[in-house]
Amino acid sequence: MLCVGLDPDPARMPAPLVGAPDAIERFCIAIVDATADLVCAFKPQFAYFASQRSEQALENVCRYIREHHPEVTLILDAKRGDIGSTAEHYAREAFDRYGAHAVTVNPYLGTDSVTPFFGHRAGSGNGSDGGGVIALCRTSNPGGDDFQSLVTAPEHGGKPIYMHVAERVANEWSQLGECGLVVGATYPAELAEVRAAAPGIPFLVPGVGAQGGDAATVVEHGADASSQGLIVSSSRAVLYASSGDDFAEAARAEAQRTAQPLTIAPVPDARDADQ
Repeated sequence: MLCVGLDPDPARMPAPLVGAPDAIERFCIAIVDATADLVCAFKPQFAYFASQRSEQALENVCRYIREHHPEVTLILDAKRGDIGSTAEHYAREAFDRYGAHAVTVNPYLGTDSVTPFFGHRAGSGNGSDGGGVIALCRTSNPGGDDFQSLVTAPEHGGKPIYMHVAERVANEWSQLGECGLVVGATYPAELAEVRAAAPGIPFLVPGVGAQGGDAATVVEHGADASSQGLIVSSSRAVLYASSGDDFAEAARAEAQRTAQPLTIAPVPDARDADQ
C-alpha cells in the first residue's frame, strides 16, 4: 500500500545530477525503477515540475511509468478545483496530457467542479475505466484545522467540514465514478473517524516520513475491513534518502523500510534473487 511521491526539488538534487539539463527526468525515472516493485502508486506533484518549466519532463516521466510499470497506479497530485468549464480543461490535462489514472482535487467548489473528471478515460484513454478523483478531506498540514475542522450548525449535522466532505464523496460522488479521499497520516483519530463514514473508499494518506506520520498507525486507524484500502504516500523521506551516487539504492532501502508495516507478508528484495 506504499505510494512514492515524486517531488523533484532542485535544491536537493543528488550530486551526480546537479547541473544536468535533464536532471529532473533522470532523477524521477531512477527513483521509479528503484522502487516500482515495492509500491502500488507513484504520485508526481505538479507544482514541482511546473515551477521549473519542466512540464515536458513530467509528461515523459508519466509516460515512462505507464509503459514500463503499467501495474502501478499513476496519481497526478494537482489539487485542481474550479467551475465546470474550467474543470473540463483540468481533466483533459490530467488524463489526456499526463495520462494519469487519478488526480487530486479540491472539493470546495462542489459537485459540478468534479463531474468533468469522471468523463475522461484513465491513462491517456488507453484504459477502459474512467479517471479517478481523490478529494482533499482531512489534510496532513497543521493549517488544515483553519477550515476543515470547523463544526457546522446543528441543523446542518453539527459535524466538522471534513466529515461532510467524506460523506458526500462516499455516498454521492462515488456513484459518479471512482473516488478516493486524502486523509493525512498526522491525524490518526480523524483518520479512523473518516474511515467509519467512508468504509469502502480508498484513502490517499500523505504525511508519512518527513511530516512525522507513522505507517503502522495509519494501518491501525485507516485500513478498511479487508486490511487494505490505503495508498500511503512518502515523498521526501524516500526521494532524498541520500544525496550521493547511491541515491536510488538509498531510496529503495527507505521504501522497503516504510513498506513493511503496509504489507501482510514481508516485502522481498527482488534483486537478491540474482545474487
